[in-house]
Amino acid sequence: MELQLYQVDAFASQVFGGNPAAVVPLLEWLDESLLQSIAAENNLAETAFFVRKGETYEIRWFTPWAEVDLCGHATLASAYVLFNELNYKSNTLVFDSKSGLLQVDKIIDVKTNEDLFLLDFPNQKPVVCGAPLGLSEALGIDVKLCLENEIYIVVLDGEAQVASLKPNFTRLLELGIRGVTVTAPSNQYDFVNRYFAPFIGINEDSVTGSAFTKLIPYWAKRLNKDIMIAKQISRRGGEVYCELAGDRVKIGGTAVKYLQGAIRV
Repeated sequence: MELQLYQVDAFASQVFGGNPAAVVPLLEWLDESLLQSIAAENNLAETAFFVRKGETYEIRWFTPWAEVDLCGHATLASAYVLFNELNYKSNTLVFDSKSGLLQVDKIIDVKTNEDLFLLDFPNQKPVVCGAPLGLSEALGIDVKLCLENEIYIVVLDGEAQVASLKPNFTRLLELGIRGVTVTAPSNQYDFVNRYFAPFIGINEDSVTGSAFTKLIPYWAKRLNKDIMIAKQISRRGGEVYCELAGDRVKIGGTAVKYLQGAIRV
């Protein structure tokens, strides 16, 4: 069996930036073990698979280790493939996922004249919590403000602190924490962040769309603004358009195709 494969750099305007995701369009769902094997072979943070069902597309996301319930950058990459490679005609499409219906709008960024993809995701507002035992030691900092909603959000005072972090990934893995994003205000952007998830096989993710479902409501309240520009300051890095829209958030970015081919399984 031969399947199409695309590799797309999401939240990037040129290759080698943003977060790479593999996208595999399917005519029908394959066995879950095969999907997981393909994701492991691709060895990227996420591989997205989708199947058209009427007016929507069912979508699933796999890391090399496991299936996840929500992934922003691989959704953006999948939208890029549908809009730009598979001739999807409308400027709006809807994915049906384990996290519900996810709308993506394709618009033109008036500043750059590039296609901008706006992901409409659930607002996953975090709540203040106590830091898990051992988190400060794993991050190498004194965690003073910690929030939680599926993952932990550690808030620091400034961008330099976030940039200088050198986590102990072995210690983070031992904690069994699904993910930790560390964030702070920025002079150039509204806020910055980094994201660590060794528990699902990703020491540091390049740009983590799903983390912004938690970051946007926090920073919107703190900064008293609904529209923001953020940057995930990983090694590759990526700029993210952020908008609070009631019980939803909008996460925007550009994308570029790096690879197109076929796999045989």
